[in-house]
Amino acid sequence: MDLPFSDPLAGRLFPPLATGVEWGLERMRRALASLGDPHLACETVHVGGTNGKGSVTATVGSVLRADGRRVGWYTSPHLCSFRERMLVDGAPLSEQALEAYAADIRETVSVERLTFFEAVTLLAMHAFAREGVEVAVLEVGLGGRLDATNVVEPRVTTVTNVAMDHAEYLGDTIELIAREKAGIMKAGVPFVTADESPEVLALFRRLAREVGSPVTVVDPASLRDVEVTSDHTAFTLSTGRWGELRVRTPLVGRHQAANAAVAIAVLEHLGEDLLPSRASVLDGIASVVHHGRDEITRRDGRTWLFDVAHNVAGIQSLVDTIDRLELPRPLVALLGVQGDKDWRAMLPALLSRTDLAILTTPPSVPPERRWDPSAAADHVDGLTVVRVEPDFVRAVRMAEERAGEGTVVVTGSVHTVGSTMKMLGLDPLGR
Repeated sequence: MDLPFSDPLAGRLFPPLATGVEWGLERMRRALASLGDPHLACETVHVGGTNGKGSVTATVGSVLRADGRRVGWYTSPHLCSFRERMLVDGAPLSEQALEAYAADIRETVSVERLTFFEAVTLLAMHAFAREGVEVAVLEVGLGGRLDATNVVEPRVTTVTNVAMDHAEYLGDTIELIAREKAGIMKAGVPFVTADESPEVLALFRRLAREVGSPVTVVDPASLRDVEVTSDHTAFTLSTGRWGELRVRTPLVGRHQAANAAVAIAVLEHLGEDLLPSRASVLDGIASVVHHGRDEITRRDGRTWLFDVAHNVAGIQSLVDTIDRLELPRPLVALLGVQGDKDWRAMLPALLSRTDLAILTTPPSVPPERRWDPSAAADHVDGLTVVRVEPDFVRAVRMAEERAGEGTVVVTGSVHTVGSTMKMLGLDPLGR
């Protein structure tokens, strides 16, 4: 479920809109038709998955931009600023441009009674058409089959992986979730995945045969000489189009090697007219920007690690990164998890690596989705020293003080990472 968070720009673009999930694509199709079908004005790449889809979206967009294409990419939710959601050639549109484009579609949004996410998706498609975008790379918001983005006619689709998340909307088993995510498959359109589950892969292959979509599986185990440092990830990969590549991405973590490999497979299947050069692939991946994903920065003698991990699989990837790096100690976790997430399964692996954990609630989380930090503290008692600080500002200051010249790991949700970055003056668009 997507939320406008607290950016006042979102409130100026549209009247108050529902922030829940209303399944179905007919509203979006009617809205797009009334605007002349802007989603068909450019080629598209459709990116789904439980984790990593934002990184893959950013990487594919960065490569195509390096190859000289005019590229739009659409991701959600944002960390600090609504303008992060839609970029053209790597840069956000101005507030004035967004307000003008929103004015163009406001009546349609009202007539069709679109939700917030549907309205923002419509805005992105309209803006990309008006901006003359050649290729749009679109991240699925939730699920896939009935997501508002699933109106496009893409060149390639991908589901990075499948893990338990959003069970209340997508189903309470991996198979049900995988079915929803596979709903972005299209007849004759290449489909790429890096999921490692035999059951999920068998399901994907069966559904792809029914749809008529050729499947490419990226095996993370095929990546060679993987190197993870505090400022990059590197690996070697054999490709059909560009031979053997030594790839370097500034996105940190073993999982980011897999995400980059998915992006490369997507690019390989774009078609001859959009196929980037070998140099563009390497340069674009080396210059990708995607904040809040195992992002490490030094500030006032202290190390900060920001990661938006909000489910068990995300936390496992974060823990793997922590284990691979020699982060300065003490290591303090600043944690704020939403109440509808499986925090009981998320916390133990991370907290066992820390010297102190501070449990809090970021202010942008709506009341109905807030967790109980005190109950969480009782659940993890004994794993590390735990402090509960409901006041978010005091929690951040406590983390700074207790970490000293060590490391603060900020995680648990986009809300927690975004609110902390904003408080520290690390807004991605304001650096």
